[in-house]
Amino acid sequence: MNAHVTPMMAQYLEIKAQYADALLFYRMGDFYEMFFDDAVAAAEALDIALTKRGKHLDEDIPMCGVPVHAAENYLLTLIRKGFRVAVCEQMEDPAEAKKRGSKSVVRRDVVRLVTPGTLTEDTLLDARTHNYLAAFAEVRGEGALAWTDISTGDLHVMPCPPVRLGPELVRLSVREVLVQADMEIGRQDAVAETGAAVTPLGPGSFDSTSADKRLARVFEVASLDAFGAFSRAEVSALGALVDYLELTQKGTLPLLRPPRQQAASRLLQIDVATRRNLELTRSLTGTRNGSLLAVLDRTVTAGGARLLERRLSGPATDLSEIRGRHDAVGFFVSDTPVRDDLRQRLRQCPDIERALSRLALDRGGPRDLAALRDGLAQAGGIGERLSQLDLPPTLAEAREGLEGHDDLADMLDAALVAEPPLQVRDGGFIAPGHDADLDAARKLRDEGRGVIAGMQADYIAETGVQSLKIKHNNVLGYFIETTATHAQKMLSPPLSERFIHRQTTANAVRFTTLDLSELETRILNAGNRALEIETALFRSLRDAVLAEHDRIGRAAAALAELDLHASLAARAREGDWCRPEMHDDRRFTIEAGRHPVVEAALRKSGAPFVANDCALSPEDPAAAITLLTGPNMAGKSTWLRQNALIAILAQMGSFVPAERAEIGLVSQVFSRVGASDDLARGRSTFMVEMVETAAILNQADERALVILDEIGRGTATYDGLSIAWATVEHLHEVNRCRALFATHYHELTALSEKLPGLTNATMAVKEWEGEVIFLHEVRPGAADRSYGVQVAKLAGLPASVVERAQTVLEALEKGEREGPERTMLIDDLPLFSVKPQAAPGAPKGPSPVEERLKDIHPDALSPREALDLVYTLKGLLGE
Repeated sequence: MNAHVTPMMAQYLEIKAQYADALLFYRMGDFYEMFFDDAVAAAEALDIALTKRGKHLDEDIPMCGVPVHAAENYLLTLIRKGFRVAVCEQMEDPAEAKKRGSKSVVRRDVVRLVTPGTLTEDTLLDARTHNYLAAFAEVRGEGALAWTDISTGDLHVMPCPPVRLGPELVRLSVREVLVQADMEIGRQDAVAETGAAVTPLGPGSFDSTSADKRLARVFEVASLDAFGAFSRAEVSALGALVDYLELTQKGTLPLLRPPRQQAASRLLQIDVATRRNLELTRSLTGTRNGSLLAVLDRTVTAGGARLLERRLSGPATDLSEIRGRHDAVGFFVSDTPVRDDLRQRLRQCPDIERALSRLALDRGGPRDLAALRDGLAQAGGIGERLSQLDLPPTLAEAREGLEGHDDLADMLDAALVAEPPLQVRDGGFIAPGHDADLDAARKLRDEGRGVIAGMQADYIAETGVQSLKIKHNNVLGYFIETTATHAQKMLSPPLSERFIHRQTTANAVRFTTLDLSELETRILNAGNRALEIETALFRSLRDAVLAEHDRIGRAAAALAELDLHASLAARAREGDWCRPEMHDDRRFTIEAGRHPVVEAALRKSGAPFVANDCALSPEDPAAAITLLTGPNMAGKSTWLRQNALIAILAQMGSFVPAERAEIGLVSQVFSRVGASDDLARGRSTFMVEMVETAAILNQADERALVILDEIGRGTATYDGLSIAWATVEHLHEVNRCRALFATHYHELTALSEKLPGLTNATMAVKEWEGEVIFLHEVRPGAADRSYGVQVAKLAGLPASVVERAQTVLEALEKGEREGPERTMLIDDLPLFSVKPQAAPGAPKGPSPVEERLKDIHPDALSPREALDLVYTLKGLLGE
């Protein structure tokens, strides 16, 4: 290290070396400063000025900084751009450092490592979405995934083979994934493609033996058996999560609830491509707008919104659980006054879960206590209201979680003012009358201000200086100030004996007195004493709240459950949705079904949505496949998607957009609707389509619901037709599942005569005066044409192109009727009305030239004879 390095820079470099992979927010007074490469990267990412501060190794030190009071906004920007940030705070007062010597550096240390998966502040989080941190572990070939949202304390774990890792990360919308450092780079890249930040950890973090002890210590149990029978891989994943949280939170762990095991078999399996194609929680543009979640969400609490997203992302497959949820929604559908009253009360409920988590991490303040006060008070009122009703089991269980919080709510209500400040250091959040010592300190502090005013009046009377003021600043404390014009009087006896000169400025002279100094000491001590008492009371209230964290967590979960079912009921009434009849078989009958997202978009423009039926009711062991033909723009893709969405809505516990629905439990939903190329992996559009189709054919079981649109369109006609044909046969004979298959290959309709489980359907079209009208109705039967040229005309292709296409189409169709040899004449069709010249007729016999050449032997000819022969042949041509 350079001999000229300052003590402050030496401290910085020492701390930075411990966090080489993170930007270091180095606290210096009211700013977080960054230096060297950190400063260059941060200045570019935050669009702030890059300056210089001193030299290191004879080179300028780049520097930039952000104000402490605005740091959260900058943190959010950095996290979204993929950075990790180590927050380094001053751990002592600068005055304490000076006691060790004039050149002593204020002691600093990193108090927190901010990463995408460890955010807790409201300003850094979306209140209506979970912020999950996950860990994936493999032990002896067995995989497991654990995940937590530290802003709420939820902790889950499930078996997860590597092939399921991507779909599960997408289902949960995980922000950060912890993986073993020796995981193959290719697999890490595949994880990163889900949108999550990848953080490799050493083997010690994933060691299952150490993890067992770590988890037992955190949850204060002798063994994890009390929470369930966890595999070694599950323990490893859970242990890695806890180890990482201890590292990033510097030993201050969030309030993690005991881990809950989740079985993949209890969730409807939806792969990554299907989630994207169906736009469940994000539209194809990557935004929430235009997704099923956006259309479905009528929740009024943050907790309810997060629960809705969880349920929609992972619908259930347990029949009794699904029916219980439908009972809860049905209760609120049938009782509008109760539902409206409940939703009005729920609107007053703050986010209890996240307030509790901030308090546990020592990042909370008086407003978090107030949020708990208000939330628990509302919970008590809601519980009392619901106790008068005959509730279905799901709602009755939720109501029980609202009971028993009166004492804590009353204590917080008595202790806190109505609108407390954000920070403890601001003071003034403890209500008057709650603590006698605090009231006494406040009285002295507040009355001291009145005494100062009285003392100022006395000094004016004593000196005769009307402009005299008693002021205060952080350097001098309280002082007497007068203008330079009147200062001479106070600097002369007898006033100079009482008024002690302290400072002269350009326009004023400042004094003090013994009385003023004594009063200042009393006032300052009273103010500091009041803040000390309030701080101690805050900690006491916080400890009382944290002691009840389990019960508070149950209350928060109950409020979210009530909000979810009431909001689903509101959505059902708003859209005239019906309760689906769920069965433990493979029926699938929808009457007048509608696409919820498309219907909502059409409603905004005042256009109606055309409802359609769907009937897939196989008799075991037969499959049930509907082959749908018809033109583009007629609504084939919408019909396919709406039936898949109806199944997902039904199994998440919602009513569905239809007049009637009977659905046998669906284990998997697969969708291959639309495709684009994947240039990063070197895949064409057709290759992407084939990969997705292969995944469906290899994984779909007999309880799956599969929707396929235009299989085989990305290659040559006969290749595509062959692939589509074989795919239908495989779904029917091998997968034996329920499927909707849309195609333009009309030849496939012939399969209905061969495959007993396949029926044909078509999109209704009406032709009127040369124009095509799409009726958007699904009817039995098969289409005889695709109306592609008409659709091209509607799209605005030039008239000449449309006319030419119609001509070619008529020739091709005629060729199909008259035989394949006729189609060879397509190249002879007129182009832009220019008729090609007729080919000359072939000669009937040998020409004179040919006759003359027949008897010629070139090797026997002399040069002179050869020249004569050329003239002879020329003459025979008549030229």
